[in-house]
Amino acid sequence: MKDEDEARDVVQDTFEKVWLKAADVAFEKAKSYLFTTAYRLMLERIRKKKRQEPIDNSLRIVAGSTREPDFDLKRVLTEALDKLSEIQRSVVMLRDYEGYSYEEIGEITGLNESQVKVYIFRARVALKNYLVSTDIVI
Repeated sequence: MKDEDEARDVVQDTFEKVWLKAADVAFEKAKSYLFTTAYRLMLERIRKKKRQEPIDNSLRIVAGSTREPDFDLKRVLTEALDKLSEIQRSVVMLRDYEGYSYEEIGEITGLNESQVKVYIFRARVALKNYLVSTDIVI
């Protein structure tokens, strides 16, 4: 989410939805239901935020993208992840950062297992190409 307060709101809204649907959600499926709900709420907020972001702001970001002299790994990784589509970023984060299996990622995102693998593969190739490019060399 890139904004801690926004992420907290998503978590709170997720638990509110689970609380309201507690009688309908089986105990065995509660974790999957939580992550699926959180994922969908996150995408909804990101899409809404993109529609509301003024054009001038995006131009300022492009104009101000000059490199600083110090090498900041977190910034470079964030920039690399930002180059990915929302679905690629989500599946890579769920797999590599959160440690979910392909099957679990499929349940969370609504994709089948082979689609998850394809998205992860393509995202990793894109990340590799960006990270080894001369664009980020200072």
